Amino acid sequence: MNNTLRTTVLLAALTGLIVWIGQLLGGSQGAVMALVLAAVMNFGSYWFSDRIVIAMYGGREIHEQDDPELYAIVKTLAQQNQMPVPRLFLIPTESPNAFATGRNPQHAAVAVTAGIRRLLTRRELQGVLAHELAHVTNRDILISSIAATLAGAIMMLARMAQWAMIFGGGRRDDREDGGGALGLLVTMIVAPLAAMLIQMAISRSREFQADDTGARLVRDPEALASALRKIAGGSAAVPLDASPQTAHMFIINPLRASALQNLFSTHPPLEERLERLQRIAAELGHTAG
Repeated sequence: MNNTLRTTVLLAALTGLIVWIGQLLGGSQGAVMALVLAAVMNFGSYWFSDRIVIAMYGGREIHEQDDPELYAIVKTLAQQNQMPVPRLFLIPTESPNAFATGRNPQHAAVAVTAGIRRLLTRRELQGVLAHELAHVTNRDILISSIAATLAGAIMMLARMAQWAMIFGGGRRDDREDGGGALGLLVTMIVAPLAAMLIQMAISRSREFQADDTGARLVRDPEALASALRKIAGGSAAVPLDASPQTAHMFIINPLRASALQNLFSTHPPLEERLERLQRIAAELGHTAG
């Protein structure tokens, strides 16, 4: 199953989960209300995502005269992608990382940290920036916003189930729908966990897709593979003080690694990403190093 189809299936699973919870709670009205409320909450985040996230990390906009090399790389990649040159930002931290944001190619922004700027070669940096622009052209910000809206609705429905349990909703469900207290308990515990796992699967799928798109754009998978190794090592040595809510945006998970975090990470395992890049390199006629 390719990444686009996988993402579609996962989004459908989130939608189906909402419908199922709505039935457990005695009808579709609660599900619709939760979905609308979640959409409203995420609308602002989607519309202003570039400003919010960059401000959160103290990003400073840089222009061509500030960093001609970086600007030239991004401009060339943007031309190859047939998109406007995105705004560039520098995050003042030695932890190496990068992310892209913006609701579409016309409102895109790319941010790199001071650490990644010093760590990577031009070739490696080109691979990273191609990956980030792939997130924009693949409309990943929109997809992640939709996933967040659906997951948010599920969380709200789970909270509704909790209050229904407290105020006797279980007995009402027994009479009307047969779901009863057990159904509410499943909604409270299982549904939020399922939503979180599906949302993480969507994020991982989009990372694989951006690796693939970016590597093929520059026809240099080994450059991205080399960059990912360096960034992972540098990020482990100097972790970024990142918000868990925005960690999925970075090219490498910026949070301090642990066994539990790796299990529930929004990013695929590094070795799996490198293996996929090796396969792409083989298709293109050279070997990823």
